[in-house]
Amino acid sequence: MALNYIWIFFFVVAFVIGLVKLIFFGDMTIFPQMMNSTFDMAKTGFEISLGLTGVLTLWMGIMKIGEKGGVVRIFSRMVGPFFNKLFPSLGKDHPAHGSIMMNIAANMLNLDNAATPMGLKAMKEMQQSNPSQDTASDAQIMFLVLNASGLTIIPISIMVYRAQLGAVNPSDIFIPILLATFCSTLAGLMAVAWHQKINLL
Repeated sequence: MALNYIWIFFFVVAFVIGLVKLIFFGDMTIFPQMMNSTFDMAKTGFEISLGLTGVLTLWMGIMKIGEKGGVVRIFSRMVGPFFNKLFPSLGKDHPAHGSIMMNIAANMLNLDNAATPMGLKAMKEMQQSNPSQDTASDAQIMFLVLNASGLTIIPISIMVYRAQLGAVNPSDIFIPILLATFCSTLAGLMAVAWHQKINLL
């Protein structure tokens, strides 16, 4: 419902600005330009979504194979000691560990659409062991901060966007994104660890 109001607001603001430019500045081309831009951006959005379909299909397929083949379970055990540090309230061998690992891996590859269902599944599994059902647990807060800070090792989606829009070198944002997301993740991790009194060493 809120999104409907946001879209209506955008259209009303654009119409009012166009009307002002037409009446007070005599710009007779403003409304044709707005219509052309609307159709051009709709076409661009469709082309970008087509480009992303192949990439998302590939990586989501690989992740699904790993999940069905037991690879996720193996990796979740490997990172178990690290997760036990970050999520001490969950305990060892919690079912959410696998979903958390898959979500973080998808986010590291910048596959947001692939990460969302796994993140929701992880939250649901953590909620089942949450003693206070109407308040986020420490583990859920830590997981949310890690998601929001978004450590990205290979920004696949952004590179696809840039390639679709004609960037000369779509991968030249690799290092800046890696540094920015590393700093944001480290800051978020340390802030939550300090608040929850988690010893990361």
